[in-house]
Amino acid sequence: MGNDQPSTTPDWRWHDENGFRRVVNVAGTMTGLGASVAPAPEISRETAAATERFVDMHELQALASRTITELTGAEAGCLTASAGAGISLAVAACITGLDPARVEALPLNPGPKSGVAVQMGHLCEYGSSITTGVALAGANVRVAGTATLCKDFQLSAVLDENTAAALYVVSHHVVHYGQIPFERFARLAHEKGVPVIVDAASEYDLRGFLENGADLVIYSGHKFLGGPTSGIIAGRRDLVRACYLQNIGIGRGMKIGKESIMGAIAAMRAWMKRDHAAIRARETAALELWREALSDLPGISAYRVPDPTGNPLERLQVDVDPDKAGAGAPVITAALGRRDPAIIVRGHEAELGFFQLDPCNLLPGHAELVATALRDEISRGAWEGIDPEEALASARNGGTEGYLRWLGNG
Repeated sequence: MGNDQPSTTPDWRWHDENGFRRVVNVAGTMTGLGASVAPAPEISRETAAATERFVDMHELQALASRTITELTGAEAGCLTASAGAGISLAVAACITGLDPARVEALPLNPGPKSGVAVQMGHLCEYGSSITTGVALAGANVRVAGTATLCKDFQLSAVLDENTAAALYVVSHHVVHYGQIPFERFARLAHEKGVPVIVDAASEYDLRGFLENGADLVIYSGHKFLGGPTSGIIAGRRDLVRACYLQNIGIGRGMKIGKESIMGAIAAMRAWMKRDHAAIRARETAALELWREALSDLPGISAYRVPDPTGNPLERLQVDVDPDKAGAGAPVITAALGRRDPAIIVRGHEAELGFFQLDPCNLLPGHAELVATALRDEISRGAWEGIDPEEALASARNGGTEGYLRWLGNG
């Protein structure tokens, strides 16, 4: 047709053919929505090509290690099923080292040196809990401080001869004040000879943690990178080797297939060539479109906010005055989610009176659909059938409810 511009008409054929609900994701890189979409065609191409071939998996992981090294500056790296799996494998590696007998003994017999120091404010839930990820390796959490304050001596007190690792969590779910900052956390751990693991699953900074004291860093391959579901472990060569060795033990149930490895490698390569400035410009245009759509609606205040962990992106925060808007943030969130297509917003803090719109996963035509849906739902106030208490409970417990109801209530 002579037009090289991508279509701005949403394509729902895949959803319709499979009987899936049509979904517009303005929640972010959420696992419950599939995390992300491939931003470059070579990611899908390499993933598909691997399904048709055999390969020595150790050679494939060696290629992944070289790619991870180039991406992060680490001494080595490996891939696993997810970032959550990466936490368990990293903890296990710090317990066992390169001793196969100790690997096979986990999780039932980790030995006395199996403590993992974590600040209490970092014991968050990301779909599962950090504590569970540690316990799967046979380790025990050694809590430092309180939920809102961790002092240096409190961390040092749990870094003793029975501590195998210190875990630092970077997430929008953790407490963002009163915690020991990363570089100091790493220094305190290293003074006691304890290796530092960083859970940075959804972070843009792929080099800073290693440069500033981390021994192992875990990233998601399927969030901002846009690859297939995968977890990236990067860091010290000896500890990465120990992570990979866990595949003869607890890692067997966390293994990653050839398809996802090749797709993750392609995603990492694409990331190193990506025009990040152009992506930010598209995201900013969407934020401004939504802000304008909400600008004259009573009880609504919309403004851009930075990412809480320092990622180079912004979201639109929508504050809701229920007396003027006619409904609170949980109800509006529920109303947007029951549309066709469903508009899934970032509503995990709706009980505080706001929701957010994340532009990082928009497909062609989706930004305009969101703008129309926002004005339509809020201006006409069609809240019939939505119980405010149920909407609030869903915002707080929605992840669990999905697992309980995925085959219905019977």
